[in-house]
Amino acid sequence: MEEGCLPEDLQEGQVKVRTRFLSVDPYMRCRLNEDTGTSYLLPWQVSSVVDGGGVGVVEESKHQMFRKCDVVTSFSWPWQSQAIVDGKILTKLDPELVDGHLSHFLGVVGMPGLTSLLGVREKGHVKPGTNQTMVVSGAAGACGMLAGQISRLEGCSRVVGICGTDEKCRVLVCEIGFDAAINYKKDNIAEKLQEYCPDGVDSYFDNVGGEISNTVISQMNKNSHIILCGQISQYNKDVPYPPTLPPHTEGILKERNITRERFIVLNYSDKYDTGLVQLSQWLKEGKLKVRETVVKGLENIGAAFQSMMKGGNIGKQIVLVSEG
Repeated sequence: MEEGCLPEDLQEGQVKVRTRFLSVDPYMRCRLNEDTGTSYLLPWQVSSVVDGGGVGVVEESKHQMFRKCDVVTSFSWPWQSQAIVDGKILTKLDPELVDGHLSHFLGVVGMPGLTSLLGVREKGHVKPGTNQTMVVSGAAGACGMLAGQISRLEGCSRVVGICGTDEKCRVLVCEIGFDAAINYKKDNIAEKLQEYCPDGVDSYFDNVGGEISNTVISQMNKNSHIILCGQISQYNKDVPYPPTLPPHTEGILKERNITRERFIVLNYSDKYDTGLVQLSQWLKEGKLKVRETVVKGLENIGAAFQSMMKGGNIGKQIVLVSEG
């Protein structure tokens, strides 16, 4: 942590913002590498301010699109309590979309929500009335929790989550509406999947990769689909993304004609606006239930990131930087 002063005068096109909320997400682990492994993510630079998803309020503006008190967001928000940024990186928000709950712009009505919605719609091949089963790994995280609920809203008849604690399992089933949840740290995943998915798995929203995903894939049906959203179990390893599968698992994909295409939400920017309106509507109607894990204080953002990577959060991990 460093303390510093901002310039007193803004340049043309600049905006001074006060940070309300910051987001920590699994993809940020890749930005800690010298090479992120992908063209759309730049590595964080040593001795430079870290950035990521953020929401805040305009305090002063020399950009024609923004005025004082506007609520704004950016994917490149600096980890600072206040900042002067180029107005080009900001997007103006309508607090009505989230009933004033601004942190939801970093979760359910933000990139995790869009990732879940468009992932299910574009790669899940869900067809209402066909008795499909969806399995979600990392199910108690920001995307997983939403992906399970959206799968149901889109027409899946059975939704099963995989997560890492009994408390998370309870939340998924009793509060969020999953049909069943598996604790991968203590349950036999293969046996539980056979019990909870007696007709096999039709779609798999994969947030974790590794051995968990190999086990799920072994129970997937012919012509089923993997929504390849994340591989958090592999992010600390020096492997290509997405990591290659073991020969046996690769053989199952080919034999059963299972699709496994990398899903990148940035490729669907033309669907963001309608997607956010849909997510906002479901949220206001109570059809999407939201959980957040909130840590207060910019000085605690490193600990929040570390905790999230270890599964310490239920729902979206948020850092509250300033009140009101």
